[in-house]
Amino acid sequence: MIRAKLLTYLCYGAMMSLAIGINLLPIFLVSIQHSFPGASGSGLTQEELGRIGSVAFVGLVFAILATGPLADRMGAKAFALAGNILLAIGLAITSWSPNYSVLLVANFILGFGAGVLDMVLSPVVSAINPDNRSSSMNWLHSFYCVGATITVLAGTAALQCGISWRAACLFLIPLPIVLIFLLGAQKFPALTEEGEERTPFAKLITDFWFVGALVAIFLGGATELGMAQWLPAYAEIGLKYPQWVGGTALFLFSICMAIGRMGIGALSEKVNPVTIMAWGCGLSVVLFLLGSFFPIKVVALGACVLAGLTGSCLWPTMLAITADKYPNGGATMFGALAAFGNAGGIFMPWAVGVIADHSSLAYGLAVSALAPFFMLPIVLKLGTKQGPSN
Repeated sequence: MIRAKLLTYLCYGAMMSLAIGINLLPIFLVSIQHSFPGASGSGLTQEELGRIGSVAFVGLVFAILATGPLADRMGAKAFALAGNILLAIGLAITSWSPNYSVLLVANFILGFGAGVLDMVLSPVVSAINPDNRSSSMNWLHSFYCVGATITVLAGTAALQCGISWRAACLFLIPLPIVLIFLLGAQKFPALTEEGEERTPFAKLITDFWFVGALVAIFLGGATELGMAQWLPAYAEIGLKYPQWVGGTALFLFSICMAIGRMGIGALSEKVNPVTIMAWGCGLSVVLFLLGSFFPIKVVALGACVLAGLTGSCLWPTMLAITADKYPNGGATMFGALAAFGNAGGIFMPWAVGVIADHSSLAYGLAVSALAPFFMLPIVLKLGTKQGPSN
């Protein structure tokens, strides 16, 4: 028997495990810089430090694209276990890494493990909660924010207590290891409805509704990560706050995202998910523009933080309504959606930087308001044809 509620909670825990793999090392970049000689022989360069996060993200995207079709054929359980195993291995190798090259390999493994979980958790939660997909999907993704917040707090505390980044990696290994045993004892659902065949991806990609969903989730990822990536720098450079304020603002932004997703998880049982996303898009546009141009800087910073609340629902709710539309889309469908959402998260921070180089960071963030602005009519159009598609 599938114990749906228990398995759902374990997937929430696995989402926190995923967040550890992505968010831990950025906290310790300064410490890592002086742990290896680097090309110059006197510590890692800024480019070498940036490569650490890039390699992890390459692993994440590669895993999402490569493992979706395999999960449809082999079942979700093997991949839920594999993702946590890879995270535990990646943390262990990171802690041990004797040189920079091994550290990069370890981060690729961390990213790959995170990508496997990112690909498989959404379709599993969708399959075991078919009557409230929007609610359960928002709750699932809220635990990424919770995991990221806990990781940031734990990492900051470790720095204050003089605990090394190597020791911090070892301290966090128990979570994925415990999840391996707990998930291993569960029975997982099929990723398509009982008695139904999986909808071929070639058929999905020829459906205009699904293409619209891919574009929408691209814009949802851009909305979320455009602000998240630049908020600390904007607080310091654009609004002239001290450095600690930028870090605090990002922490509060993450808290707002978690609260927003949990709140939408409860609200979506009573309100149409498309209506929720439409309001999220519209309010995000307003808050992005207030954050960019309002003359009172504390109000501008507050608007940037609150954008985490309004934009929090866009990605997970888009996943949910797509699963409702194509209940037999399987892991391949979720993998494509996740890949497009992450692509938006790559594009928008880069675009903000390009605009900032030619004008100012305020105008860069203002341009990122185009993402929720263009997402709004797409979401409304998709909502007019929201019924399940065979």
